[in-house]
Amino acid sequence: MAYLVFMDGTTFEGETFGAWEKCSSSLAAREVVFNTSMSGYQEMITDLSYAGQILVLTQPQIGNYGWHHEENEADKTRLQGLIVRELSQGEGSLHAEGSLEDYCQQHDVRGLKGVDTRALTRYLREFGTLPGVLTETREEGLDFWQKQKDSSNEHWVYRSTVKEVYEIPGSGPLIALLDFGAKRNILRSLQQRGYRIMVFPAGSTAEEVLRQRPRGLVLSNGPGDPSELPEVVDVVRQLYDKLPVLGICLGHQLLALAAGGETYKLPYGHRGGNHPVLDLRTGKATMTSQNHGYAVREDSLKGSGFEVAMRNLNDGTVEGMEHTTYPVISVQFHPEGAPGPEENSEIFNHFTKMVDENSLRKGRR
Repeated sequence: MAYLVFMDGTTFEGETFGAWEKCSSSLAAREVVFNTSMSGYQEMITDLSYAGQILVLTQPQIGNYGWHHEENEADKTRLQGLIVRELSQGEGSLHAEGSLEDYCQQHDVRGLKGVDTRALTRYLREFGTLPGVLTETREEGLDFWQKQKDSSNEHWVYRSTVKEVYEIPGSGPLIALLDFGAKRNILRSLQQRGYRIMVFPAGSTAEEVLRQRPRGLVLSNGPGDPSELPEVVDVVRQLYDKLPVLGICLGHQLLALAAGGETYKLPYGHRGGNHPVLDLRTGKATMTSQNHGYAVREDSLKGSGFEVAMRNLNDGTVEGMEHTTYPVISVQFHPEGAPGPEENSEIFNHFTKMVDENSLRKGRR
């Protein structure tokens, strides 16, 4: 048996799977979040926006179609724990190259199965997103909270980004992508539009990006609190008025901060594949895939040059921005889906149009 223990002593019991032997000596408090998607556990686990978190899946049976590496959203995971009700080995899946449990074992993810995930989700819904610790005994967890120590102060973005610049070939214009933990399907979506893509680590400078003369810039998704990345905000501030920009999820939040806006932590976060969003410019409503714990404070955008372009129909939060002067757009949700609806891929078409129009204005082909 093993336990998820919260600071107030609330404890959820389950059975271990995954890499407990490798990780048992490294206790640390991690934010516990839940996702309501019915499928897509593989894409969620390899979504680097979950870096540093313990993920609770509300779908009762997980792992039933095994693991297929082509569906990964990154070649690594930074997830710190996975909690499920019933774990399946995925027998019978035609494309499976292994099981979910195999992947967790190989990539140092602790798992807890047999947990009452309904009760756990209700607990998180009542008290908001909270830090928890995975331990082999309840007493160990309670003792940990008495000490309240977490040894690492490095932002999870820097543990999720690429180590060095690399290029993805393409026949079209060069697009720069600042990688804060980018999902692979964002890169695929840009590739499908013919772009040559240069991927930059999160610690890159504005000069390093501009030196390559890109036609546009994508600010990717990523984990954690955007306000704890002032050095990245400063780089975004130096870039967003110089070329067309698309911000996605964390990239959206960083754009708001770079323009003088503010962000705040949501009580529960938005994680799932069924969040309705209204485009205020067209009146069109779509279902979106989301994974974030922070949001842009709408009233802080006054005077920033950004206008709210999209709104969440559940809680009214800002889901998209558009700049009134520069060719800059951003979305809080994931237009690339994976998992989730793919109907929002038109965001990439909008970005392509901005890049083309900006190139024509500057006489570039």
